[in-house]
Amino acid sequence: MQDATWPKAVLFDLDGTLVDSLPDIHAALNETLASYGEPPFMPEAVAAMVGAGVQALIERAYAALGKTIDPATRDKVVARYLSIYGPRATELTTLNAGASDALRFLGEGGFRLGVVTNKPRAETDEILKHFGVFERMEIVVGGDAGPRRKPAPDLLLFAARELGLEPADVVFVGDSENDVDAAKAAGMKAIALRGGYTVHAAEALGADLVLDRLDEIPGRLAELEG
Repeated sequence: MQDATWPKAVLFDLDGTLVDSLPDIHAALNETLASYGEPPFMPEAVAAMVGAGVQALIERAYAALGKTIDPATRDKVVARYLSIYGPRATELTTLNAGASDALRFLGEGGFRLGVVTNKPRAETDEILKHFGVFERMEIVVGGDAGPRRKPAPDLLLFAARELGLEPADVVFVGDSENDVDAAKAAGMKAIALRGGYTVHAAEALGADLVLDRLDEIPGRLAELEG
């Protein structure tokens, strides 16, 4: 594996990238909706709603039900969802294939690692700790950190500043158009992982590199240079 001269850091999205959290998100969303008398969704429908934060998840769910939801009501539903999701955030969630090895290889190679996600920080930390990878992360930025969430570049730029790095020295790994668009807008190289939470093919996202598994990353970073 190459020395960690470039990139200086590899940052990861969480949902659909490092972990398959859809089963817990799906269950928590359906329980939330049921508490308001709404019907459930299939997992495939929920997968298309994930990626832009909890507020967007609730807005997309109500839109799919053919209903409008005002901001105050949305925020109440968001709070209800988080109260259900938080205690079960790791019940059905699993690490994605190759995640553990990828983080170990990259860490041993001297690359600085982190997570940048639209998911709230508390649930993000819980998941990373549950799978024993929290200690490998030099930085964890949640969607509630303050800057605009992905697909805006702000969270990624915030992470780069916190690490003291230029965006061009960072690679971002994600699974959706939100991730790739945010990385490109931030001036970072983007890796897209196949099989994530998006209705688009990974090859159509505009990433600089498309991979099947996370443990391919250490051996293929050199393809992004230049």
